[in-house]
Amino acid sequence: MKLVYVDSNATTRVDDEVLEEMLPYFKEYYGNPSSIHTFGRQVATKLDLARERVASIIGADTSEIVFTSCGTESNNNAIHCSLEAHPERRHVVTTKVEHPAVLNVCKYFAKQGYEVTELSVNNDGMLDLDKLRDSIKDTTAIVSVMHANNETGVIFPIEEIGKIVKEKGALFHCDAVQAIGKIPINLKNSHVDLMSISGHKLHAPKGVGVLYIRKGVRIDPLLIGGHQEENRRSGTENVPYIIGLGKACELAEGFVKTEQTEVRRLRDKLEKGIKDKISNVVIIGENSDRLPNTSCVGFEYIEGEAILLLLDMVGIASSSGSACTTGSTEPSHVLQAMGVPPATSRGAIRFSLSKYNTDDEIDYILEKLGPIIKKLQDLSPLFDDSAKK
Repeated sequence: MKLVYVDSNATTRVDDEVLEEMLPYFKEYYGNPSSIHTFGRQVATKLDLARERVASIIGADTSEIVFTSCGTESNNNAIHCSLEAHPERRHVVTTKVEHPAVLNVCKYFAKQGYEVTELSVNNDGMLDLDKLRDSIKDTTAIVSVMHANNETGVIFPIEEIGKIVKEKGALFHCDAVQAIGKIPINLKNSHVDLMSISGHKLHAPKGVGVLYIRKGVRIDPLLIGGHQEENRRSGTENVPYIIGLGKACELAEGFVKTEQTEVRRLRDKLEKGIKDKISNVVIIGENSDRLPNTSCVGFEYIEGEAILLLLDMVGIASSSGSACTTGSTEPSHVLQAMGVPPATSRGAIRFSLSKYNTDDEIDYILEKLGPIIKKLQDLSPLFDDSAKK
C-alpha cells in the first residue's frame, strides 16, 4: 500500500541534513554550553551559529532570539510575561481563530479578572482592521494575532496589524508557528514585538521553539533560575534540538521561493482535482491569501472523521484541523468563527503539504478520495437528491 503524508501543519518529517547535524551533539559534543572548558565552549559556539541561522530567516538580530521548548511555551511566555511586566494594563486583544495555545492562555487570564477581547473574522477568515483599531484601549497590554491560520492557511496582514497596534501603544505578539519557512518573514523594520516559532513545523524535531523579543521590549521571564538565554528563559539549553532548528531554518530560508511555486502548484492541483471530481465541496478560505501548502476542504453532508479513517485505510494521512484539538467532539472553533455552515464544517478536512510531496502522491489522493466521498455521500441520510448538483 502506498503511504502519503499530507499533515505537515501538524508536524513535519525531520530533514536528513538536520538530523545529521544534530547527531554528534548527543554523544561526541555533550558539554554544557554554560561551562567555560573546551567541552562547553565547542557547544556554545554551535548554539551561537544556530541563533544566527534562526535570526537570519526572520530578519532579526541574534540578541532577539530566545530558545524555548515549543510554540506553546513561546505563546505562553509572550502573553503571560507581557502582563506580568505591565500590571497596570489588564486588557488583552486576540482573535477567535487563534491556536488553543493562545486562546486558552487568554481564557486563563480572563478567569483571573483580566478583560479579553476576541475579534471575529469574516467568511473568508479575515479580520476587520477598523474593529481591531477600535478594540485597543489605554489598558491594553498586548495584542496577539497569528500570522497564518493552522486550519485554513489564511494569512493575516501582519504589517498593517502591527502598525495599528503600535499607534495605540500596546505590545504586538504574532504566533508565526505555521508561517515560518512557508512565506517570507522580515522583522527588520516591522512592528512585531514578540513572535513565536516551533521547530517541528519546518523539518526540525519536536520539542524546540523560539520566542523573538524585539530589542527594547520589557517582559519578565516565566522560568526563573539560571542565567541562560540572557536571563530571559532559564534552564539548560536543549543543545541537539536547538542545533537542529538552526539547520532547519538555514534550509528553509533557501526553500521559501520553492514553497511559493512548487508546493503551491501541488496544492492547487489537489484542489482543482477535488473540485473537478467531487460534488458538494467547498475550499474554505479560497478567496483569501493563504499559505501555499494548506488546503481546508469541506465535504458537505458527511462526517470528517469518517473521511479520515477511510483515507488512513488506504495509506493517506490527513487531519480535520489542529492536531492539538483532534479527538474533540466540538466543531472547529476556526470554522465556526468564519460562519461555515455545520453541514460543511463537519466534513472539513485539512491537507497540508511539504517539500517531500510529489505529483504521484497528489494523483494517488485524487484516485482514492473520490470513491471514499461517494461512498459516504451514498450512506449519508443528509445527502439526498436535493443536495446533489
